Amino acid sequence: MARGHTITIERGDQHVRVVHGDQVLAETDRPLVLRETGCPVRYYIPAEHVRLDLLTPSDTHTHCPFKGTASYWSLPDAPDLVWAYPDPKPDVAAIRNHLCFYEVEVS
Repeated sequence: MARGHTITIERGDQHVRVVHGDQVLAETDRPLVLRETGCPVRYYIPAEHVRLDLLTPSDTHTHCPFKGTASYWSLPDAPDLVWAYPDPKPDVAAIRNHLCFYEVEVS
């Protein structure tokens, strides 16, 4: 990690739910909570708890020097709504097979 830049990942026990319109896209009680310097807390949801059948893979890819290359998925009215790191860097390997949404409900 760059000096002064930290990423921590811990298993959360929060209930995390993602709703878009009237559809539940994801729901879990087993999120990974990722805290990264300068970024909002992100909840990574196990892939088996995400309605991938409702999402379409996007052509968008971004690169993070700390996490690796992200792939994105979209809904017809919500481009690049969710992302994942299919081959994350070793320091954040725990997020493999987990997806992250921009907006989640946490309880």
